[in-house]
Order: sequence, then structure tokens, then C-alpha cells
Amino acid sequence: MTQGWIKAIGMMSGTSLDGVDAALIETDGINVRRSDHSVFVPYTPQLRERMRACFGNRTATNTEHVVADDLTQVHVGAVNMLLAKAQVAASDIGVIGFHGQTVFHEPGAGITRQIGTPEMLAEQTGIPVVADFRLADVAAGGEGAPLVPVYHAALMKSTGIDIPVAVLNIGGVSNVTWIGPDDELLAFDCGPGNARLDDWMLRHTGNPVDLNGATASSGHPDPMVEVKFLEDPYFDRVPPKSLDRDDMAARIDGLVVEAALDVADGAATLAQCTVAAIVAGVNHFPAAPLQWFVCGGGRHNQYLMEHLNRRLGVPVRSVDDLDWDGDAVEAECFGYLAVRHLRDLPLSFPGTTGVPHPCPGGRLYLCRPKIR
Repeated sequence: MTQGWIKAIGMMSGTSLDGVDAALIETDGINVRRSDHSVFVPYTPQLRERMRACFGNRTATNTEHVVADDLTQVHVGAVNMLLAKAQVAASDIGVIGFHGQTVFHEPGAGITRQIGTPEMLAEQTGIPVVADFRLADVAAGGEGAPLVPVYHAALMKSTGIDIPVAVLNIGGVSNVTWIGPDDELLAFDCGPGNARLDDWMLRHTGNPVDLNGATASSGHPDPMVEVKFLEDPYFDRVPPKSLDRDDMAARIDGLVVEAALDVADGAATLAQCTVAAIVAGVNHFPAAPLQWFVCGGGRHNQYLMEHLNRRLGVPVRSVDDLDWDGDAVEAECFGYLAVRHLRDLPLSFPGTTGVPHPCPGGRLYLCRPKIR
């Protein structure tokens, strides 16, 4: 493909299982122009539970293929909604970056699985699709995650923010990008993000989220649960390192059940475990960040943000303060990575996933020409 700027749509379906984010950017694979056009399409409760049932499967099942197609149809709708909102024709879009839904992630065994049907997305939108972003990294010995650091660094370049700085994403799992001098990057998954708290709220209240952290704010955390939680050997592992959504689930859920906590105290305790995992990650940074910027759904949780500010001891702000869209950063990232694939530029690095050398990634799915 010729050099120059490309309009790209990035799409993300994260481990929070809330829905699909789609965002429009323009990039040459190095620099980026954000459009401020994004959409969110929520999953129905039925599709959410069908996807949840796919978690933990090391290999695909017949049921999973049907779920993947239904998931892809939501993405098709999101693309069409975004094009209409931005008043852009499909023919003006050079590529879609399609992450799909992660259902199993065990890089130590050489396995990472994202479901979705990229050829269907290309066919129904008429736009080339890049997918399978994590496979090459894992095959080369990397963790396969996180992939967003190169995009965090590209956005941060134009802000004039003093470094070192940390960009924290709190989705189902929390991950951090440390950006140092001379474009130095270190990234890793910190621990559970919203996943344990979301599952707790769904199980006990029927609501899939603790809106604004209101339930956690009304409770009292159990400090012994946090102490026992931090005994997990993951926190001492030297990064890069990554987690599956349900890693630590049995352990932390068991600790909360053993403590016999009510709904509010359980929510507060799980939120504090999320905070504690992030704070523990500071021990692995080459130098302490001067400030943190938070994206993802977790930045809406006032309880999390207040306690991160208190325990990290430096300013913790939403990325919206940088004029980024904190709900769309990950979606934008996969549009950026799709163009980097077209340019044969690396998506992951030794400091971000532990891959031995900078690693390209992704696979291109072309839409078939229509027969007239």
C-alpha cells in the first residue's frame, strides 16, 4: 500500500463484556490524528452470557462459531453506525482493525484465542479487515498483551507532558504503559481490573457494574483479603507479563466468600484489590511516574480513582484531561495497529510483551469483489 495517511476504524470488545467500541482515526502508522468520532454498541444480556460461556475453552467448539458470527454482526452494526455518525463513506476507509473477543489467554502454553469472523466483517462492510493481532507475538515467545502501549506512546508524544508518565487502562483486566525518556516503553497487566467487581455486582444485584463506584463507596474493605490477595506470585514476576480475564478469579473470589462479606463490603474489598494490584506494579518501573493518566471504564469509578490518587501519591487523572476519549482509546489503538500492519511496522516490543525482537502482527482479510 502506498505511503501516506489512511482513515482507519478500530474496534474493541474487551474483557468487561459490556459491548463493542468503534472509533475513527487517521494515521500513517506512526503519527495519529484523532477524529473524536466513536460509538459504543452494548451487548444484549443474552449474547453476553453466551460469550461468557466460551471463556476458558482452549479450542473452538461448534457453539463458539455461532457466537463468533453473532458477535461479528454487532461489529458490522457498529461500523455502519460510526460511518453514519462521521458522515464518511465506507469507500473512504482504508482498513478496519478488528480485535474480536478474547476467550482464552495462556501465552506460557503458546495459546491466545480471540473469537470473531473477520472475513464476514470485511464482506459485509466492504472494507479490508486486519485481525488476529496477538498470534504472531505469542508464537514468537511474547505475552501477546498488552498491545496498546505503542499507541499510548504515539498519543503522548504530542502532549508535552513531563516524563516518566504512566498510562493506565482499567478494563476487565488492568494494564499499564510506562513511558520513559528516549521512547523507552515498559508495559504489563497489573491484575484484575473491573472483572471481579463487575461479576460480583452481577451475581448479587443483577447489575453488571458498580456505577460510579457507589456500592464500593458505601462499604468497608476487608484489609486481610487484600493482604492475602497480594501473596499471589504474579505480583513478584518481572514484567512484561499478562493475564487472562479469569486468572486469579478463584483465589480472590474465594477470599471474599471466606470473609463472609455483604454486597457493599465485598465491592469495596474487590475495588481495593484492583487498586492494590496497580500500586504493586510501581515496584517494577525503572523510575516512578510523575503522574498517571487513566483510560477505560474504570476511570468512571470514583472510588477507584480516589483511592488510586491516595495510594500512588502523585496525580492520577483521566486521559480525558489530555483531550483523549478515554472510552475509545483501545478501539482507536486497533485502527492504528491495523495501519501498522499494512506498513509492516512492529506492534509489540521486548519491553511491552517480552517478545525477543520488535514483532509485526495481524492478518489481512480482503473483501471479495462483487459479481455483477
